[in-house]
Amino acid sequence: MKVEVTNKALPDSNTLQVKSTIWRNAKKSLRRHWQFYLLIIPPVLYFIIFKYIPMVNSVIAFKDYNVVQGIWGSEWVGFKHFELFFNNPQFWILIKNTFFLSLYALAVGFPIPILLALSLNEIRNGIFKKTVQMVTYAPYFISTVIIVSMLTLMFSPRLGIVNQLLGHLGLESINFLGLPDMFRDIYVWSDVWQHAGYSAIIYLAALSGIDPSHYEAAKVDGATRLQKILYIDLPSIMPVATIILILSVGNIMALGFEKVFLLQNPLNLSTSEVIATYVYKIGLLNANFSFATAVGLFNSMINLILLLVVNALARKISKNGLW
Repeated sequence: MKVEVTNKALPDSNTLQVKSTIWRNAKKSLRRHWQFYLLIIPPVLYFIIFKYIPMVNSVIAFKDYNVVQGIWGSEWVGFKHFELFFNNPQFWILIKNTFFLSLYALAVGFPIPILLALSLNEIRNGIFKKTVQMVTYAPYFISTVIIVSMLTLMFSPRLGIVNQLLGHLGLESINFLGLPDMFRDIYVWSDVWQHAGYSAIIYLAALSGIDPSHYEAAKVDGATRLQKILYIDLPSIMPVATIILILSVGNIMALGFEKVFLLQNPLNLSTSEVIATYVYKIGLLNANFSFATAVGLFNSMINLILLLVVNALARKISKNGLW
């Protein structure tokens, strides 16, 4: 009887050599750049402890969570809470309000920092440029509560500056914060005022990295200032702008909670009620944690799908993307 001996289970010499080379290079890199690896340990631990490990608790979206029984002892109900949310009369209202408010904020808030950065890059007067930068950066460091308080005082029906001006013009006062149609405008444009200057820093950094020889060549060729912006500045910041656009679209359904909630009132609720505020009211105020987690998980999945789609389109069109 002939017995055949095969060596399929044994790794060949090439595989062992490759693994040895990888391990040797890894040890060499660790010895050479140990300061870098030591530096990234805290942020890596932060994301693992506070971001990834808590994701395990999202299982309560599929359970009837009971505080006494705990997360793992609660009864498993499958997609019950998702079905309740999808059949909720407010489902499409929440989706519409969240999507349109985020899309409005993206359509206005994305190009304005680019235009501001291009304008600041063309200013040659140092004092004026620094003054504009300081004025546009400053609102970013004002807390959201203060911003909302300023808006409330500004648009107050009786004592607000805007309504006082309307009164001097012989016009009736308007309750701007009570009008559903005005909520989106107030939210978006105040957000642009607060964040445009700070967001422009990224584009200014990209513009500062452009080789001066490009401008010198354009000047020799007789290019105007507008042509320099179109053919030198914009292509140079396009990779950065693409990445920021991808991240913004990926968070289009993750609308900020604080400002929306603080500007919200019973009069403008038809346009100001978004998924974030709904989850807060259902999950924390009504202690329905499983339902709120299901809504939040659904929102996160929509953001993930949008991120993947937009990144794929960006890679196909401009060859730039997150990965």
